[in-house]
Amino acid sequence: MSAIFKREFKSYFTSPIGYTVLAIFFLISGFFFSVLFAGGSPDLTGLFSTMFLIVLVVIPILTMRIFTDDKRNKTEQLLFTAPVKLSGVVMGKFFAAFAVFAIAIGITLVYQLLIAAFITPDWMVYIGNLLGILLLGGTLIAMGMFVSSLTESPVVAAICSFFLSLFIYIMDSLASLTGVGFIEKLVGWISFNERYRQFTVGIFDYDNVIFFVSIIGLFLFFTVRILDRKRYA
Repeated sequence: MSAIFKREFKSYFTSPIGYTVLAIFFLISGFFFSVLFAGGSPDLTGLFSTMFLIVLVVIPILTMRIFTDDKRNKTEQLLFTAPVKLSGVVMGKFFAAFAVFAIAIGITLVYQLLIAAFITPDWMVYIGNLLGILLLGGTLIAMGMFVSSLTESPVVAAICSFFLSLFIYIMDSLASLTGVGFIEKLVGWISFNERYRQFTVGIFDYDNVIFFVSIIGLFLFFTVRILDRKRYA
């Protein structure tokens, strides 16, 4: 798995993908932070509240080539015959993408230190927000990987991943439009928005951590199954 991780992580910075993701994230988050900072915001809660919208843009770019590149470069069979389990291949690719995402999120520490230069911020609130966005980002990365394993086109993978993430973002609103109590309750329970929002307001609930980790594991399992079927196709 470590060899896969190193190869994939390096590939993000031998192509424009890694730099594009970091540039987009830094520009958008920097804009929101400058607005909040100029407005005298005492913490980054407002910034983290907008993070879902930012990851809607960057995650599809980050994951669109995870498996499509192997198909295009005819190296897919090398993965299938490598002396490592498919689960190790998938995990290596996941952690490489997650590491790039974590580097992007790391800019928030710079913002937090800037705030700390003027006031004493609540670091526990920051850590809670940081954990929340890492869990959300990891979940969307796992979903994006699954989408990438289904197609040979990185553009199709990016578009499908974006719309899947967008649907997750707006499904609360769609459920409320139905006016059906059962649907609203069900969507409320699986709502990524609501579970992430609790992190941004300083509510740390182990149920939310378990929920996101479980979704990550589920989609990584789905990805392994897709690759396993292709191995014998």
